[in-house]
Amino acid sequence: MAEKKLLGEILVEQKLVLPEQLQTVLELQKKTTPYQTIGRLIVKQGFMKECDLQSVLERTGKRQNLAEIFFRYRYVEKDDLLLAIDMARQEQLPLGTVLKNLEFIDDEIMAKTVALQYDLPFMHINTVKSSPVLVNIINPGYARKHKIAPIAKTSETLSLAMAQPLGTLEIKDLEALIRLKIQPVIAMEREILALQDRLYSNGAADGKSSRPEVEITLDDSFINSLDDGKYEPDVEADVKQVTEKDSNLVKLVNKIIYDAYMKKASDIHIEPYPDREDVVVRFRIDGCCEDYLHIPHKYKFALPSRIKIMADLDIAEKRKPQDGKINFKKFGPLDVELRVATMPTAGGLEDVVIRILHTGEPTPFEALGLSDRNQQAFGDAITNPYGMILVVGPTGSGKTTTLHSAIAKINRPKLKIWTAEDPVEITQRGLRQVQVNPKIGFTFANALRSFLRLDPDIIMVGEMRDEETASIAVEASLTGHLVLSTLHTNTAPDTITRLLEMGLDPFSFSDALLLILAQRLARKLCEHCMEKYTPDDRELTGLIDEYGGDDLLAASGYNRECITLARAVGCSYCTDSGYLGRLGIHELLVCTDELRELIKKKVDTVKIRKQAVADGMVTLKQDGILKVLQGLTDIHEIRRVCIK
Repeated sequence: MAEKKLLGEILVEQKLVLPEQLQTVLELQKKTTPYQTIGRLIVKQGFMKECDLQSVLERTGKRQNLAEIFFRYRYVEKDDLLLAIDMARQEQLPLGTVLKNLEFIDDEIMAKTVALQYDLPFMHINTVKSSPVLVNIINPGYARKHKIAPIAKTSETLSLAMAQPLGTLEIKDLEALIRLKIQPVIAMEREILALQDRLYSNGAADGKSSRPEVEITLDDSFINSLDDGKYEPDVEADVKQVTEKDSNLVKLVNKIIYDAYMKKASDIHIEPYPDREDVVVRFRIDGCCEDYLHIPHKYKFALPSRIKIMADLDIAEKRKPQDGKINFKKFGPLDVELRVATMPTAGGLEDVVIRILHTGEPTPFEALGLSDRNQQAFGDAITNPYGMILVVGPTGSGKTTTLHSAIAKINRPKLKIWTAEDPVEITQRGLRQVQVNPKIGFTFANALRSFLRLDPDIIMVGEMRDEETASIAVEASLTGHLVLSTLHTNTAPDTITRLLEMGLDPFSFSDALLLILAQRLARKLCEHCMEKYTPDDRELTGLIDEYGGDDLLAASGYNRECITLARAVGCSYCTDSGYLGRLGIHELLVCTDELRELIKKKVDTVKIRKQAVADGMVTLKQDGILKVLQGLTDIHEIRRVCIK
C-alpha cells in the first residue's frame, strides 16, 4: 500500500507553497512551544491564505481526528476516552457531546480541541469590548444563528470568533458580504454569546446597524403581514404605489435574492397567476427548479414592478418582453450582478426570471471532473501554439467554467490573452476581458476581428453564434493563434456537422480543429446521506448493457463482480433531495488524421461518431455511467441529462 503523504508534501506538490517555504516552517515548528501544526505556521508566515488551507484540509481529509487530539494532548485518559467512544457509537451522538455529558472535559477543553482539529487559533474573548465599528459589520440575526462574533477589525481584515468553524464556502460568501478578509478564531460558545449580548444589546436594538437587513424570516406571519386585507388594486394603482419606500416589498425582494444567492441558485423564477392565486417563486438549484415561496395574490403586479424599478426598466410597459441588469450592491448586502428578463403572460401579468451571475475565480483544472484520458488530451491541446478548441453543450452546462479553468492552467505573463464574453462572469488577473454589446453593434464577430489587430497569443470567444464568427475564429487559429470557444450542440460529433452546415470551409476547419469537448452537469449524490448497495443482477445487467457490454466495461477497469453503487436518501444537508452539488460528465473528441479526412469529405454525423469512438472517445452516457460506478451519482441523473 502506498504511504500516505504529509500535508506539507501535498502543498508543495500542488504548488501552493514553495519547497523553501516548507523548509522554513519545518525549522520553525521545532522551536515553537507549545507545538503548532504545519498548516497554522504556514498561514502565520503569510505563505498561504486561511481559506485555501481549510479547503485543502477538507479535500485531502487531513484534518486530525477528535479522539486522537483528546488522547495526544492528554485532555482525556485512555480508559475514559474508550468508554466515551463506545457510548458515542451506541447513542449516535458526537464524541465531544458525550465527553461533556460525562464531565470528562469542560467547554474550554472542547473549544481548544476544535481549534486543533481545524488548525485554527483558540482565544478567550471575555475581555473584548463593544464597539460601534464591530456592531455594524455583521447583522445580529446572522451572528446569533451561526454563533459567531466579530472581535477585531482592520482596513482589510476581520477577526471572527466562532464556536464551530464555518464552511469554506460560507466564509467566502461572508467575505463577499462584508468586503473584508476573515481571520477565523475558535472561542468558547458561552463567551461568544456574552460578546453578542454586549455588541448588539444597544446597536441592534435601536436599529442603527449599518448592515442591510436580510435576516427577515419569510414565515406565515410575515406573509400574512403582506396580505393586509385591502382590496386587490388594479394595474395602474399598483404601479403608482410601488416605490422603494415600500419597506415590506423591499425586504421581500432583497430576501428572495439573498436566499437564492446563499443557496447557490442559478435563477429565480417569479410566476404570477390570474385571479386570486398566489404568486409562486421558484429557484433553479443544481439544474432543477424548486418551490421557494408563495406570496399573496395582491402582489402579483407589485413584485414584478419592484424588480423592474431595480433594473431601470419601463414599469408602464407590460405588453412586450424587456431585459436589463441589476447591480444588487445598490439595494442589498451582496456585491453581485443580476440579469433580469420579463415576459408578458396571460391575464395582463408578467413573469420575471432573474439570472444570478456568480462571479469569481476559475475552478482548478484538476477539479473539473475530467477522466484521466480526457484530462491528458485536453491538457496537451491547450499547450498548442495555435488551433481551435471547442466546448459544447446546452445553456448552463458549465462551458464557460471549463474554458476559464483551461485558460487559468496556461495563463502566464509571457502570453497575451484576450476574451470576448457576454457577460464577463469569471475574472482572472492577466486576461484582457471584453464584454460584447450586440445592442450597439459590438458583437462576438466584431470583437474577434478587433482582437487580431491587438497582437494576441490566445483568444477566447464566448460563443460561436453565426457563420461570420466561426469563419473568423478558424482564420485566427490558422494564423498562429490558439482559439477557444463554445457552441450550443448536443454532442461532440454533432458539432462538426453543425459548423459545416453553417458554411465553414471543410479544409480550413479540419486543419484548425484540435478537439471538441461536449459536457453536461449532473447532480451529485449527497455525501452525508447517500447509501451504498450491491445491485441485483437485473439492475447490473441493464447498466452494463447501457454502457456497451461487459468487454467494454472491463476495458475501463471495472469487473461485474466488484461493482458497488450508491443511491439518494435525503437529509437536512440536501433538503431531503438526496443530491448536493453537481459534477461534469464529458465526451472528448480529438481531431485525428483519420477524422480530418472525414471532415474534408463532409460525411454525416454517424460516420464521424464511429471514427471518434474508434479513436478512443468515451461518450457522454458512458462517462456518466463510469461516474455512477464511482458512487458519485446515480443512473437516473445520467439518463435525465443524456439523450443517448
